[in-house]
Amino acid sequence: MAKKADPSRKLIAENRRARFDYMIEDTLEAGIILVGTEVKSLRGGRANIAESYASTDKGELWLINATIPEYPPAGQFNHEPRRPRSCWCAKELKKLASAVEREGRTLAPLELYFDDRGIAKIKIALAKGKKAHDKREASKDRDWKRQQGRLLRDKG
Repeated sequence: MAKKADPSRKLIAENRRARFDYMIEDTLEAGIILVGTEVKSLRGGRANIAESYASTDKGELWLINATIPEYPPAGQFNHEPRRPRSCWCAKELKKLASAVEREGRTLAPLELYFDDRGIAKIKIALAKGKKAHDKREASKDRDWKRQQGRLLRDKG
C-alpha cells in the first residue's frame, strides 16, 4: 500500500536513485544551515541532491555536493551553488559517525523539503551499498509486482 504524502511538507528535491543503490537501514531528519539566496532558490523548487552525500567532520554533519542553483535577482550577492552545507542533528551525530567509520555505512540524502513551519529540512539515510545481484533482484521484484497489478486489474 502506498504511503500518503504529508500535506504539511513541500518537497523540493528527491534522491530516488539512493533507494536503488543502497539498502536503507535508518533515516533521520536534519535542518540545513542556508544563506538567504539559497532559501529563495529553494522556494522556487530548484535543487538537486542526486549526486550528493553526507559526511561527519569535526563534530558536524555536512551535506556535500548538493546543488542549489543561484538566485538570478540577487545579482552579485549570490551563493556558491555546490558549497558544503552544515546540518543540525546533535543527538544522532555520534551514532552516525561510528556507523560510518566502523561499519562502512554511507550517509545518503533522500529528500530535501520545507516542513510545516517553512524550515528547510533534509532526510538522511544510514545506508549500506547494494551489490549488483541485489539490484537485479530488486528490479525483478518491482517488475513482478507491476505485472501482478496489471493481472489483477484486468481480471477484476
